[in-house]
Amino acid sequence: MATFSEHLRGRSDDELVDLLLRRPDLAHPSPATLTSLAARATSRPSLERALAGVDAAVLQALESVVALLAEPGRAADPDAGVRTRDVAVAVGASGRADVAEVRAALATATALALLHPVAGRVDDPVLRPAPGLGELLGPYPAGLAPVPTPRAGAVVRPGARRAAEGSTVSEQLAATGPAGLAVLDALVWGPPVGVLPGPGATAEAVADLLSRGLLTRPDARHVLLPRAVALVLRDGRTHPAPAHRPAATAAPVHEAALVAAEQAGAAERVVRLLATLLRTWERTPPPVLRAGGLGVRDLRRAAQALEVTEAEAALVVELAGIGGLVRDDGEERPAFLPTTAADEWAALDLPHRWARLATWWAGSNRAAWLVGERDERAAVRAALGTEVVRGWAPRLRRSVLDVLAEAPEGTALDAAGVVEALTWRTPRAVPPADAVAGVLREAAWLGVTGAGALAPAGRLLVGADVRAGAAGPAGAGAVPRSGTVRGTGSEAGAEGVEGALAAALGVALPPAVDDLLLQGDLTGIVPGRPSARLAALLDSAAREESRGGAVTVRFTPESVRGALDAGATADSLLADLARHARGGVPQPLEYLVRDAARRHGRLRGGSVASYVRTEDPALLAGLAEDPRHAVLGLIRLAPTVLAAQAPLGELLAALRAHGLAPVAETPDGQVLHAAPLVRRVTAVHRRRGEDPTAGRGPVPAADRAAALVGALRRAEEARSLPTAGGRDGTGRDGTTTAGAAASGTAASARSSSTAPSSSTAPSSAAGTVAADARPTGRGRSAGAPPRPATSPAAALRGTADPGEALGLLREAAADRAEVWLEMVGSRGSLERRRVRPVHVEAGRVRVVDTARDAEIVVAAHRVASVALIDQHAPTTSTSTDQDPTPDHRASSPARTDPA
Repeated sequence: MATFSEHLRGRSDDELVDLLLRRPDLAHPSPATLTSLAARATSRPSLERALAGVDAAVLQALESVVALLAEPGRAADPDAGVRTRDVAVAVGASGRADVAEVRAALATATALALLHPVAGRVDDPVLRPAPGLGELLGPYPAGLAPVPTPRAGAVVRPGARRAAEGSTVSEQLAATGPAGLAVLDALVWGPPVGVLPGPGATAEAVADLLSRGLLTRPDARHVLLPRAVALVLRDGRTHPAPAHRPAATAAPVHEAALVAAEQAGAAERVVRLLATLLRTWERTPPPVLRAGGLGVRDLRRAAQALEVTEAEAALVVELAGIGGLVRDDGEERPAFLPTTAADEWAALDLPHRWARLATWWAGSNRAAWLVGERDERAAVRAALGTEVVRGWAPRLRRSVLDVLAEAPEGTALDAAGVVEALTWRTPRAVPPADAVAGVLREAAWLGVTGAGALAPAGRLLVGADVRAGAAGPAGAGAVPRSGTVRGTGSEAGAEGVEGALAAALGVALPPAVDDLLLQGDLTGIVPGRPSARLAALLDSAAREESRGGAVTVRFTPESVRGALDAGATADSLLADLARHARGGVPQPLEYLVRDAARRHGRLRGGSVASYVRTEDPALLAGLAEDPRHAVLGLIRLAPTVLAAQAPLGELLAALRAHGLAPVAETPDGQVLHAAPLVRRVTAVHRRRGEDPTAGRGPVPAADRAAALVGALRRAEEARSLPTAGGRDGTGRDGTTTAGAAASGTAASARSSSTAPSSSTAPSSAAGTVAADARPTGRGRSAGAPPRPATSPAAALRGTADPGEALGLLREAAADRAEVWLEMVGSRGSLERRRVRPVHVEAGRVRVVDTARDAEIVVAAHRVASVALIDQHAPTTSTSTDQDPTPDHRASSPARTDPA
């Protein structure tokens, strides 16, 4: 029978590359050998990740395989396996289509290395689960109770003995009343454990079932449905029916034109809202909370300024933070201010501005829908803070978009429909319904969907490599206080996605219009989407009243004053309006503009940063008029007083350079002796090992996986090279050796100083332990490990690598094989025993010492080495006092270690 690691080594290069692409956690960090890869593939975290990504059909097939192998007949056979027809019968597959789906599910599980063939033909293999898989499926796989293992001397009740036979179970079921059958129906498809009821009719039915052996009592409070009884009630099946993809729900289907129009409107709206937010915050920046983030009142003010709900305002604010368009200014009283990246973003056209927002949203780890909710400490989650960071948010968005993309075009799925589809796709990792609803709501606001259906431009985000790489969320996701604003991460891929998104939105957007219909009531109407030039004019001189198929604006004295404050004059503003107005500028609007211009600027103010005064006017004569002091902004307020726009330090330095001797003073006129100002800037250091070519673009995942598979193959070839003693890589004594090629595969990660100095000192990279580095064990001298008591071919494979050792123990536990276990005892010395592993979990190994017939538990960190044993090889010694272990030397023959 082929073990799991042997099956993995027997895979082709293409199959290994496919495995690494399907389970990328196996390649990070890169394993040294295929044995290390097998050990990592059977570790609990890796199996959990793999199971979290399989659909319901694959999970059902895995549960069926594990449940079938637990049957009494197969559980006692270490070489037993499950065929496709067994699984098809167990899940209730009745037709060719069902059997084909079961076969496809088993093939997927095999490609993921969750199952591996041990015998049979290629088209009909005998399958076994990967070591450790059954433990992750829970104590009751497929809802069946475990096979009972009666203890020595235990008394088997007559009812339980009768229930062991199917015919007896059928007879007992026929004699059971309706109340008892109802109890059995509640437990038949799992879980098979129920709470013992209180006094009443149900308690009487349970007592009757217990007396008939149809239920057992694992403890004082629970009852258990025996496996044999459940299989009779199920007609021998592990599942009631094959798992099928859920049928399409009665979701509404919209026309493509409607979806595109709704998407275009939402995209234009979110871009306009973000631009409005940036203009608002550049005039009145909101303060930063002491704990970081935006306060609830400031978020409410932003929602009022944008005339949207607080939830939509939170999304707009988060988009600004994700893209680095706003950030903490880092001052003594910090506030959120727009950055230079905001100017770059505003300079783009509408499609490209929206494309950046869409890519930022799709790749961000921030969950804007959580803003305003309370956390476990009853504190409100603030926008732009660290409380809304969720590492799974990008995966959730991709999953939701995948479900929308798989639906027929124009189908508007709600949150319940998406959750149902995700339950089929990943039954062990179903996201919360409120999170799915939040993603759908944000996608609608952003324009990724239109009328509830995935829009053409949003469809391009499905499967795209988008990452939130702008300067907004740094570290844990908060907006940084300082640092350099960067562009989007993965520039090459992001630019391609942004270009495609912008092109798709450009097709859906209606053509821009440059006409303005001005009316005598001081209102104006834009019959369509205003052009960028017209939109800028209206933003500066008018106030928007409504927006739909057309945009309605109103001119007020305050709105016209805003244009005049920006530098416009009455004539220039009227000329710009006349350039866009079809029927000219109405007289009331012209009167409004000129009246506002007449009042504008009658009062003037300025800013003063410092001043200089003296009792002698002659000292200040000519200073304000000197062109050398133009940078100081000197203004004569009186013959003895000059005001300056420069800071006090620059003013004093300039006057001293002019030959004067000024001093600083306090507000009450006292002389102030200031200490010299010392300034520092933040140093930027390149991290050790930083790749100067990192910006050239990432290496494709398939190329990295292929390169890793090549390195693993070379390492395996190095392990099988013959040594000076003429042995092959596995050796007659059960140890493995490695040559220069094995250490060469890991040269980039560790030094090659571990190469053996002679053929009698195997490399530690091959998984053996050097003899001179081991503690002395009982019954042998220091530096000389005991020789094996088995025949030369008894030990098959051995390793001292911690990861590989745990992998071998998992395989041995799954195959019920015996191993030589070398462990560190309580006194620090090495103990070697011939054991049969039973369970490997949570850093502990439970084994049965076959020589002493005792069960022991060993901490994983105390395991020094493990070597598999050929169960068919004869042994030459049966000593139970000092169990032999494989010899790690190359030249000594196998012999019994003297006691």
